[in-house]
Amino acid sequence: MAVVDDVRALGSELERSYPVRIRGRLKFRVGQLVYVAFSLDETVMGFAFPKEEREALVGGDPRKFQMPAASDLRFNWVHAALAVLEPVEARELVVDAWRMVVPAKVSRAYDESHPDGPG
Repeated sequence: MAVVDDVRALGSELERSYPVRIRGRLKFRVGQLVYVAFSLDETVMGFAFPKEEREALVGGDPRKFQMPAASDLRFNWVHAALAVLEPVEARELVVDAWRMVVPAKVSRAYDESHPDGPG
């Protein structure tokens, strides 16, 4: 079972990433782009994810992943139930979401310095 603390330090350490609190919700941004956001009760993690791939992700494990609200379907976004995620999986989702909002050279530099992934 993953919890917010499993990814909080990672989200603060990724290059160009910083945490913000908006209406009581923890979010991680690069510039003005939010790439991870937690529900108020910190049970759901929303994260950047390619729109064209999210139906397959949600369909593959609907207990773990859910589509965003109808008003957010236009965004590259999906939700995950933290209680069903393993901590390592949650960290991988955060890094993959971060990759969507940083330049490719920043992502490549992360891969070079973390050859075994976010662990």
